[in-house]
Amino acid sequence: MFRLFKNLTKKDLTMIFASVILIIVQVWLDLKLPGYMKQITENLVTTGGAKTIILNYGIKMLACALSVALLAIIVGFLIAKVSASFGTVLRTKVFDKVQGFSLAEINKFSTASLITRSTNDIIQVQNTVAMGLQVLIRAPIMAIWAIVEIVNKSWQWSIATSVAVMVILLLISIVTIFAIPRFKVIQKQTDDLNRVTRENILGTRVIRAYNAEEYEENRFEGVNGKLTNTHLFVSRIMALLSPGMNLVMSGLTLAIYWIGVIIINNAGLIQKAGLFSDMMAYSQYATRVIMAFIMLALIFIILPRAIVSANRINEVLSTSETIKNGAGVNGKTKCGEIEFINVSFKYPDAEEYIIKDVSFKAKMGETIAFIGSTGSGKSTLINLIPRFYDTSEGQILIDGEDIKNYTLEQIHNIVGYISQNAILFSGTIESNLSVGANDKKQYSVEELDNVTKISQCYDFIKSKKEEYKSEVTQGGSNLSGGQKQRLSIARALLRNPEILIFDDSFSALDYKTDYSLRQSLKEKCGGVTKIFVAQRVGTIKDADNIIVLDNGCVVGSGKHDWLLDNCEVYKEIVLSQLSEEEIK
Repeated sequence: MFRLFKNLTKKDLTMIFASVILIIVQVWLDLKLPGYMKQITENLVTTGGAKTIILNYGIKMLACALSVALLAIIVGFLIAKVSASFGTVLRTKVFDKVQGFSLAEINKFSTASLITRSTNDIIQVQNTVAMGLQVLIRAPIMAIWAIVEIVNKSWQWSIATSVAVMVILLLISIVTIFAIPRFKVIQKQTDDLNRVTRENILGTRVIRAYNAEEYEENRFEGVNGKLTNTHLFVSRIMALLSPGMNLVMSGLTLAIYWIGVIIINNAGLIQKAGLFSDMMAYSQYATRVIMAFIMLALIFIILPRAIVSANRINEVLSTSETIKNGAGVNGKTKCGEIEFINVSFKYPDAEEYIIKDVSFKAKMGETIAFIGSTGSGKSTLINLIPRFYDTSEGQILIDGEDIKNYTLEQIHNIVGYISQNAILFSGTIESNLSVGANDKKQYSVEELDNVTKISQCYDFIKSKKEEYKSEVTQGGSNLSGGQKQRLSIARALLRNPEILIFDDSFSALDYKTDYSLRQSLKEKCGGVTKIFVAQRVGTIKDADNIIVLDNGCVVGSGKHDWLLDNCEVYKEIVLSQLSEEEIK
């Protein structure tokens, strides 16, 4: 928790310091009230209650009470500002950190968990700061100050107050022992609930198609029930605090008066008035001592969960990225040449290699294609180029330089990547095409028209009433699979990359559109190096070099005709898709 406080800004620390000063003044004024009450009581007993004196002290009490209320409002405002600023900084840092994660780190935490840590966990910490800063500053000061005021009074009253404090500490200990371990469970169960909810929303079409609503409802009820039961258990433990605190406070007040009656009854006539006023003042000071511990108890209600949340946030912030930024390459002359030298790769903590000793070279403007059975390592191989993962062994060169020497920004400017699943964002067609705009550049209509014509999505965009301003819903759910793929290709082309990577990005296209798009790429992007991963033989048939993968190894490399005669794996793939006549 304290590690997160390093993220407080100077302005936040200044407001916290001002709040501490104001809280000290607030407590001082609050603790003046029992003293004034004592003076009024003594006046009533000894002089019969002179109106002038009572009015004088009454005005002072009213002024103190109003000042305490005003200071409380100011402190509340300052702490709220600190809390909101702190939450903003944490959200920004967690978001920026996650943006720098490779796929390995994201898979380690899971998407659902990262969402929970970026939202729910930060809210828990933010709420604790909002309440905690006031209570943690105010409660100890009030408790110590009030104890100093009553320490020289009757020892009997002191014993009663000590017993009350010990009972409160016992209640807090019970809550701490039984509740804290459950808060970590709650956050993990919240991750599970988010995961199941997210899967249900994203997979709603499949669920309905298979009449799996009841199954998914039962799965949701399972994780929801576990979270509910854990919450109920914690809430029942917490429920002991409120009535317990009220019972202790009422019991202490009763004990002070009961002990006071005995003491006053046994005292001499002269001492009775002083003891009575002391009892009135003591009861108010003792009440404030108990109130201080009650405020601390309230913190113990939310602090354990906040500590768990803080640890989860720190876990994200302290995770080292496996993909390190390079120093940068200056004076690069070649444009789009890429070379793999004995590249092997295995996932973190895995024993077996997914990619084994792959070597090839692609010159500027060439088209390289990868084909192989499902699970042969095609997508994994090309994910190494934009450095979503780093090689386990071997080296990848772009324009003669190791890709690890480039900054990540340089790499991503060189490479235009079109993923297997076309990812679109809520907004407009224009905003989706402009996602990769460098330096917040606004693309002209001519530029947009040019890339959409190449990617074969110009016609369907122009057929829409608002054209490039047409709405795109979250995930592009209002577009077909082929439309999303073509928009993804246009988005990559708009950045003028040196290397284009197509990770099975033609799978949703009909054969005519597939052919037209490839011809358009050949004519308009002749100087761009193109790397294809595809299942269709027709998509890669005309590539300059087709690399055949099987179980992560290269089992054949060459042009289509040569592979048909010399690579059995490639021939089997071709025959599974094309007839003998089509092959010829």
